[in-house]
Amino acid sequence: MGNSGLKQHYDTASKTGVLQITDHKLKEIPHEVLNLCEILRNLDLSKNRLSYLPDELSKFKQLKQLKLESNKLDSLPECIVNLKKLELLNVAYNSIVTLPKSFKCMCNLKHIYLNNNKFKHFPLQLLGLQNLEVVDLSHNKITEIPSGMSELYAVELNLSQNEISVICNDLHEAPKLKILRLEENCLSLEAINPNLLRDSKIHTLNLDGNLFEVKQLASLEGYNEYTERYTAMKKKMF
Repeated sequence: MGNSGLKQHYDTASKTGVLQITDHKLKEIPHEVLNLCEILRNLDLSKNRLSYLPDELSKFKQLKQLKLESNKLDSLPECIVNLKKLELLNVAYNSIVTLPKSFKCMCNLKHIYLNNNKFKHFPLQLLGLQNLEVVDLSHNKITEIPSGMSELYAVELNLSQNEISVICNDLHEAPKLKILRLEENCLSLEAINPNLLRDSKIHTLNLDGNLFEVKQLASLEGYNEYTERYTAMKKKMF
């Protein structure tokens, strides 16, 4: 697609507030995109070669969805906090290792996709974000779920294909957590605290590919309470 094709995208975006420029080998965000900062609600720059995000990103005050999947990013700028209306952020398939401190102020964020990056630690900046619904941190290098999870408001947390061997004692206190995906980690049966089964709101717990057979969960205290929640969830679906 040449410049004329991109111009048509820009012209359309100026009317719709939606701009998608994917798989175009972009190394930086074009000025034409930055010029639409007061209009854009959805911006998709996935599958390019972006290695950084400029400070001008903070001018996108109306942005609700930002998709930057499959680029060359190793960090996000502090100015991202200025995207007050952002509800969805997809930065999967990059090389990000942490989130900026300001991220804890992203109060309208609902969906965040951080899978296939280089996180070694669970990003604590996600705690306290009360509108969170889905957090995807799969395919990283995280080794434990740290304490403080009573402040995790996500409904679904995906930590599959990490290196997790430790789960904190307060994960069951996550007030909205119903779906927890922990496939292909390094968990032993002893790492599964009975209160996670007994006292949480989790109705879907995926643990295949760890250091024990899933059927062994049945031997743990609280397993009956977990299966009751799972059965009740299934009944609601049909």
